[in-house]
Amino acid sequence: MSTRKTKSTSAPHRQSQGNSDFRNRKKHREKSLGDLKNIRRSMPQLHAGVPTSQPAIILKEGREKSLLRRHPWIFSGAVECVNGAPANGDTLPVRGAQGEFLAWAAYNSGSQITARVWSWLETEKIDADFFRKKIICALATRKDLQLAQHSSGMRLIHGESDGLPGLIADQYGDVLVMQVGSAGAERWRDTCADILQDLCNPACIYERSDSDSRTLEGLELRNGVLRGILPDNVEVLEHGLRFMVNVAAGQKTGFYLDQRDNRALTEKLARDKDVLNCFCYTGGFSLYALRGGAKSVLSIDASGEALRLAEENLARNSLDAARAEWQEADVFQALRKLRDQGRSFDLIILDPPKFAPTAAFAEKAARGYKDINLLGFKLLRPGGILATYSCSGGISEELFQKIIAGAALDAGVDAQIIYHLHASADHPVLLSFPEGAYLKGLVLRAGL
Repeated sequence: MSTRKTKSTSAPHRQSQGNSDFRNRKKHREKSLGDLKNIRRSMPQLHAGVPTSQPAIILKEGREKSLLRRHPWIFSGAVECVNGAPANGDTLPVRGAQGEFLAWAAYNSGSQITARVWSWLETEKIDADFFRKKIICALATRKDLQLAQHSSGMRLIHGESDGLPGLIADQYGDVLVMQVGSAGAERWRDTCADILQDLCNPACIYERSDSDSRTLEGLELRNGVLRGILPDNVEVLEHGLRFMVNVAAGQKTGFYLDQRDNRALTEKLARDKDVLNCFCYTGGFSLYALRGGAKSVLSIDASGEALRLAEENLARNSLDAARAEWQEADVFQALRKLRDQGRSFDLIILDPPKFAPTAAFAEKAARGYKDINLLGFKLLRPGGILATYSCSGGISEELFQKIIAGAALDAGVDAQIIYHLHASADHPVLLSFPEGAYLKGLVLRAGL
């Protein structure tokens, strides 16, 4: 029978985590947002250039190397001065110390990332036609991937990796969700919405510009309808499974499209297994495991609202509710309780929040990742499988593997890596922008 514990005051799944006390999510979020603000306050001040000169960003001697390698970010420490009196969001030429043209970039004096590159061509004009061409290219890439054969949900625009820094657009059936995360994208927000409306003809374009990253950019949070009318129910069909999506208040833009392929892999791994799904959100991994023939699936999340939607998704897909148990609890506390009860599982899924929004949080985040993975290994039966993920951009793939190796060592478990996992193909990674590879996962088999 499906059951749920209702005793929890933890914050919803996948909020950014910056505090070492992962057991108190409310304090956690307050501390994390405070740390983000402190980062902004401690940023180096840019030197003003010649106010009457043509607006331009002038780099320090020798600091043009990353731009020559086509990395799209220009940090404040690389900037010698800013000529003219540009406003945040303005497109400026970026020049080397000798005055040579390097790129066109969107300026933001209120961010550690002073500018984000639109184009490397001096002859390029950054106007509505530029954005139309970029968006058409991004849409064509997704069409070539033929993702629509298996899913009505996909990422249409993936920020820097599609040449549109700070702009995200996700599709859920006939609803698009836009997320604007930079001053440059903010300047062209309505233009991009008009282009998407024209090219995709959705029933609604909903804006979810309410992520913590906007605080780093000095931008106000915003959430609401941009174009059209939001339907009462938004659904995504993925590999034959139906999921309700809360685009207005759900995590990220409402659903974790980046885990599509990894959910499908879980279905293949789950047959005849007792499964534990931690930070389950609206039940993505859980439903795939149930359809894959899992004997039982215990799903844990701190958000009661997310779990209610998960149970609705279970019923919507006519899956066996008797094999599903839903528990509202802080995952860290729940794992310890399961350990103390002597529980064990054949397949454990750990898909936690973004513990490290930037590299500045890596050390604190590493403790959180090690903690949950150590507990995961201790709850894993001999020969069992642990699927563990990090969506933290501040944690590299190499560091993540080291953290997991340390957790296995402390748990006294020998484990093999059987899969290295990443985001699905509609989340491409630009070769010159490795930061785009934020999602990394390992599937490990414990020794007998």
